[in-house]
Amino acid sequence: MKRENILAPSILAADFTHLGEDIQTVAAAGAQYLHIDIMDGTFVPSISFGMPVISSIRKITDLFFDVHLMMEKPERYIQAFADCGADGITVHAEASTHLHRTIQSIHAAGARAGVALNPATPLSVLDYVLEDIDMVLIMTVNPGFGGQSYIPAMTGKIRTLRELASKKNPDLLIEVDGGVNTSTIRTVLEAGANVCVAGSAVFSGDRTEKVKGLLEVMKEYTEF
Repeated sequence: MKRENILAPSILAADFTHLGEDIQTVAAAGAQYLHIDIMDGTFVPSISFGMPVISSIRKITDLFFDVHLMMEKPERYIQAFADCGADGITVHAEASTHLHRTIQSIHAAGARAGVALNPATPLSVLDYVLEDIDMVLIMTVNPGFGGQSYIPAMTGKIRTLRELASKKNPDLLIEVDGGVNTSTIRTVLEAGANVCVAGSAVFSGDRTEKVKGLLEVMKEYTEF
């Protein structure tokens, strides 16, 4: 089965003094998504940014905005994030009391719905929503800080999810976030992931060169 592999640079690692330039550079280099981490200081220790930043950068790019809500009770803000430019909204299973209802709210707002799982969260939490969502985000580090190393145990989790999806939701996107670089990206693609978030692996040097290098690797993995 053919698949499209998608690179999603995470602006959390970008240079905020030149954010617009960084975004336009990775878009020109071939990145398909822009990963936008929203952190509330409660669900995760860090605080990042919110709707005003998304509204501002929406004006300069047509990239798919992959908005990852690392926050408590994300259902409070679904419509607001859709209104400011989110194309996809991912919520954490651990943070939403009524997960199915939240997924419905995301679709009603006109966005694609994703569910994120922390490393210690089992896939079983998806048992009754897997057919209703567009994407699952497997956190391959504990969320809240950039620059962490990939957790090897997550490889089996990705592989198991791809097997489940092949039966229940063959079009499901499996995204990975955390420790993705030119080495670990092969591991997650082989396991069945097809959306790869990369922060420092893109923004720590020549942005164009880094994006093109990751995309070259991703082209090798077009079937599962």
